[in-house]
Amino acid sequence: MVVGKPLAAARLSISWNPWNLNVKPIPLTTFNFALRLQPPTYLNLHVRASCFPASSPLPQNDDLQALLQILPSDLHDNLLNEPDRAQLLEVILDLGRLPEARYLGKEGGQYIRESEVTVKELEYAQQAVGEFGRDNRAGIEGTLHRISAIRSRKGGIVGLTCRVGRAVSGQIDMVYDLLQYWKSILFVGRPGVGKTTVIREIARVLSDEFHKRVVIVDTSNEIGGDGNIPHAAIGSARRMQVPEPSMQHRVMLEAVENHMPQVIIVDEIGTEAEAHACRSIAERGIMLIGTAHGQQLENIMKNRTLSDLIGGIGAVTLGDAEARARNCQKTILERKAPPTFDFLIEMRDRYYWLTHQTDKSVDMLLRGKIPQVEVRKRDEKCKVVIEKSKAYDKCQF
Repeated sequence: MVVGKPLAAARLSISWNPWNLNVKPIPLTTFNFALRLQPPTYLNLHVRASCFPASSPLPQNDDLQALLQILPSDLHDNLLNEPDRAQLLEVILDLGRLPEARYLGKEGGQYIRESEVTVKELEYAQQAVGEFGRDNRAGIEGTLHRISAIRSRKGGIVGLTCRVGRAVSGQIDMVYDLLQYWKSILFVGRPGVGKTTVIREIARVLSDEFHKRVVIVDTSNEIGGDGNIPHAAIGSARRMQVPEPSMQHRVMLEAVENHMPQVIIVDEIGTEAEAHACRSIAERGIMLIGTAHGQQLENIMKNRTLSDLIGGIGAVTLGDAEARARNCQKTILERKAPPTFDFLIEMRDRYYWLTHQTDKSVDMLLRGKIPQVEVRKRDEKCKVVIEKSKAYDKCQF
């Protein structure tokens, strides 16, 4: 392989076919920068270059100034001069309490002044943001920030959670190799771990690099940003806004029926109707990228509303011979159907993920056995490291 002009601090990540799926070989000339390769060589590998320095954090675009503009001037100045502002997660404004800032990687919050939040300050922030939806969420036009309100019994706003929205380039390296399978992927994890950030970046890569027809069903405008013009972070993916959270499943089906997508991306799958819509979409051969409430696979299995995403679980009565052969009780739990999502990724932390092949992991857990998973993480140099075939019960973060 002959490489043209060398790139400083370029990092290569090579992915393989860990589950022996039928994947079309990809030419090594598919790079993010130009390579000269003589002669053309084909391997069942995918090579991706990330051209940010390995020792620095992933490139981010947070447009923090726009969020700070809705805050009182003293809070604006305090946060703007904060050395850790690049790690700012959210600002909490509760009536009659000290304003608080919360940061990534830090437990608890940090008070940012010594005087309490007033009604006038909440009203000022509300006017700067604009109208809140029925889900008590609002945004700042042209940004990815999310403002969530807490209301009194009479409907007045008594608290605001001002969450920083970031477009992070390079985060998709953690899962880039899985995209070549064209299989549906479900991300689960606690709030704030970066699920929305990842699927936003996936939307950009699938639409711009893989040239697929991608439609985002954006319930709270958190993926594509507030306003009628979607944020540049989603690339050429199209975005369908949802008037009310309860209508998300209808918009998902409308996207399929009207706009011929090859990929649908949806955030926060949480109702039975949405789970059924996901199954209907997957059965039509459309790739799904989604997130769901829960921290681990077991949370989805035990949730009757969401268990359909991983195939559904039902009681089965075995015959005497079969029960003896399996050395188990006659009534057992089994997966009822193929899973809607072929892969399930537990985001234990922002840079520590566990990848399940959904059907195998669910079946193993139902039989009381320990499945094998892939551990995907970043080392101290920000390089992606993949550990294959690790026992699930050994993956403690």
